[in-house]
Order: sequence, then structure tokens, then C-alpha cells
Amino acid sequence: MLQFITHHTDRYDEIAGTRAVLEGGCRWVQLRMKDAPDAEFLRVGREVGRLCREYGATFLLDDRELNADGVHLGKLDMPVAEARRLLGPEYLIGATANTFEDIERGAGQGADYIGLGPFRFTQTKRNLSPVLGLEGYRTIMECCRNAGIALPVVAIGGI
Repeated sequence: MLQFITHHTDRYDEIAGTRAVLEGGCRWVQLRMKDAPDAEFLRVGREVGRLCREYGATFLLDDRELNADGVHLGKLDMPVAEARRLLGPEYLIGATANTFEDIERGAGQGADYIGLGPFRFTQTKRNLSPVLGLEGYRTIMECCRNAGIALPVVAIGGI
């Protein structure tokens, strides 16, 4: 599964980047605008949501509410179990993980997928957790297999 997490660069804003990846075949988009004012987030979110519906893509949000298919929760956000209680079974809930124990907790609370990272160094995250690299992913995924945890895992951080 390929998940696009929106970001702003000199070349693309969140909307243009979303349009480009959808045209390229991506069908899983997470809107991430941590420091944006609510009005800007809603403006961009409505357009990204519209684009996702136009292309038949899944639309996820990072921490805020909008008409989306689900949410992605960071480690300091609401617990997955509480979000599941509020949203019900029909919404997708993703959980950020940096360790196998984080994955185990997210799986136990009802997460539908895990965003595991950081894979590499990234400047888009403050207070970056230790970089996992390929070997860290291999180790953690082996722990998941041994524990019978088969949730989809999306690599995040420096991708």
C-alpha cells in the first residue's frame, strides 16, 4: 500500500501534491498540516477531500475532523480505543508507532493500520524519534509476525 502524507514544498502545496499523486495512481492520502490555522486547514482539507472522492481514494486526516474516511493518531493524540469508541467501526484509524510495543498497543486498541517510523531523518517532524532504517523495520516486522499481528504497516519519516 502506498500512502501519501501531504506536505508543502517550494514546488508543490498540499493540494497540488495530492493531485499529482492521485494522477499517478496513489489511492490513500493523509492530510497533514500540523501548524496550519483552522481556516486554512479546512480550506485545503475540503479540496483534498474532493480530489480524493473524485479519484476514488481513501482520505485520512492527521488530528482534525473533516468529512474523511478516517483519522491518523500520533502518539500524543487521543488513544486509539477512545477514537474507535467515538468513530465506530466504519472509520479507519491509524496509529503512529516507533517500536514494536507501540504497534502491539495500537493493534490491541483497534487500529486499522500503523504508521511506523521514522524510516530516515526528516525535517517535517519536531522531536524526531530514533531513525529505524531498514534493519529496524526488519526487526520490528519480525516481532509482528511472531506475535501474529498482521496490520498493514506504512513506512513514515523521510520517505
